[in-house]
Amino acid sequence: MRRLVWMIAVATVVILGGFVAFVESLPKPTDVTVQPSDGIVALTGEGRRLMPAMDLLEKGLGRRLLITGVNPASKGALRSVLHGGALFDCCVDLGFAALDTRGNAQEAASWVKRNRYSSLIIVTADYHMPRSLVEFGSEMPGIKLTPYPVPDNANSGFQAARRLSGEYFKFLASSVRAFFIRVIQQASQ
Repeated sequence: MRRLVWMIAVATVVILGGFVAFVESLPKPTDVTVQPSDGIVALTGEGRRLMPAMDLLEKGLGRRLLITGVNPASKGALRSVLHGGALFDCCVDLGFAALDTRGNAQEAASWVKRNRYSSLIIVTADYHMPRSLVEFGSEMPGIKLTPYPVPDNANSGFQAARRLSGEYFKFLASSVRAFFIRVIQQASQ
């Protein structure tokens, strides 16, 4: 019984230590320096992710913008929210297939392949960036990914801690899955 209690205590300390390290390592939006890339990918979801992506496109930091995970019913509203005009019409692609972060990465991988891109700027919430980079890196191992984190100030206190802890466990699951995919790919070569 003591051994079980000790193992649970050690596992708890490791998980809590990992969580603290995860939170401390989240990218800070003020630390971002963005170089021009072939494309820009914005992941839909909570927060203000789309306007910063459109701003990057307007500044010429990417040739095209993919907004992935778009609800088909919001296509028209999206155009007006982003002050769509000629730039929106010519250079913004909407992806409707993705339902989660892995789906965003798969949808973006198809877009990258179709456009023959070798570098991307990834725009998503700061807390969501580590998992997004794992998923995108797993789907597009040869593509240079530049994070562009958007601050998420929607919640504080308990709700923020709950969101971060949920994201931490999703990040761990994505990291383990990506690791095994790499191992399998290397073994088959």
